[in-house]
Amino acid sequence: MDLIEAFILGVLQGITEFLPISSSGHLALGKQFLGSDVESGITFEVVVHFGTLVSIIYYYRTELLTLLTEGFGFLRNPSVNKDRPQVKFLGFVLVSMIPAFIVGFTLKDQVETIFSNPLLVSGMLLVTGVLLFSTKFTQSAGSGEGKPGGEGSNFEHLGIRKSFIIGLAQAFAMIPGISRSGSTITTALWLGVDRETAANFSFIMVIPVIGGAMLLQMIELLELGVADAQLQVLLMGFISSALSGYFALKYLIIILKKSGFYLFAYYCWVVGLLSLGLFW
Repeated sequence: MDLIEAFILGVLQGITEFLPISSSGHLALGKQFLGSDVESGITFEVVVHFGTLVSIIYYYRTELLTLLTEGFGFLRNPSVNKDRPQVKFLGFVLVSMIPAFIVGFTLKDQVETIFSNPLLVSGMLLVTGVLLFSTKFTQSAGSGEGKPGGEGSNFEHLGIRKSFIIGLAQAFAMIPGISRSGSTITTALWLGVDRETAANFSFIMVIPVIGGAMLLQMIELLELGVADAQLQVLLMGFISSALSGYFALKYLIIILKKSGFYLFAYYCWVVGLLSLGLFW
């Protein structure tokens, strides 16, 4: 993979990470179209995901600082701060992480194998389309009150059960072609969560998951070493995904408030069918 291909795939990752059209699916198909292969397998995938993680952290930087402050406050005095909405929100995020970490630690090799099968990825894009189209029939609408975990925020109404179910959807989305944001937001909408709250929770809950995956990959890279040429490719992918991801996230929240989420289903169906035709 050269720098131009890394730039293209990084931008593709950054844009599609937040749109409910499967960034991993587009990345896997993009590699097939470009004929690209990174020796470290899933490493490039994780690095560009880390780029979008940086864009999420920067976008929610004020809210995340507040959440961290409240979290440390809870550790210092649990009995006083346990009922604060920000503390409850952090608990919901922790609960949502459980399924993804279980799948990540037990099925990592199987997930890597799927990346080399463009037919399966194409089929999963069709499944994503079905999930997205189903939101046309949900009753969830409107927008949440306040910022993530803020006073009066609807996050406190998510609950442990709903957070865990949304976490299951996130774990399911580790299959390339299944949109992570699409599956988690769709699940939240079916559980009665409003669109804006569902979107914000979907983006915040992925931070520790991507961070954990990146940490494991960094440990692996330190053990195996990275060639200078490959390091440049990974750096290009990181920068391009971070920049494009920030702008994609910035405008997606606005789009979600005004547009039907189900409309993205048509795009997934078209791309999935075209890819099936090309790779059959």
